[in-house]
Amino acid sequence: MRCVIQKVNKSKVTVDGIVVSEIGRGLNVLVGFTETDTLEDIKYCVRKITNLRVFEDENDVMNRSVIDEGGEILSISQFTLYGDTRKGNRPSYIRALGGDKAKPMYEKFNELLNEVVPTKGGIFGADMKVDILNDGPTTIIIDTEVK
Repeated sequence: MRCVIQKVNKSKVTVDGIVVSEIGRGLNVLVGFTETDTLEDIKYCVRKITNLRVFEDENDVMNRSVIDEGGEILSISQFTLYGDTRKGNRPSYIRALGGDKAKPMYEKFNELLNEVVPTKGGIFGADMKVDILNDGPTTIIIDTEVK
């Protein structure tokens, strides 16, 4: 499981010109799944993401989590996080989990995130346009294969 987490001032996802989800200050999370991912990987990522200390405290030190900040999360499923570019110029997505298996994992991920922090999602499998006003910029990558 791979997650790219960006601290944002705001973020939104649009499908066919219609805004389907939008958040203010918080985290934009791009998430991809692979065949070996389990419920434990999802729980690990939820715990890490919601407790990441990437928001500034009163001393301007990144010492606060999205929970402390009272922020939101916008979660976007993105199989391209498993793009392999080692051979040629066209990425291979063979390690990305197929949609029939990835969709329930994405839904469980969002459900568990939402138990901790208000979480909105994109539309699984849709051609989404994601607007991100990155704050910092601060971008963190979590990969459960290297935990």
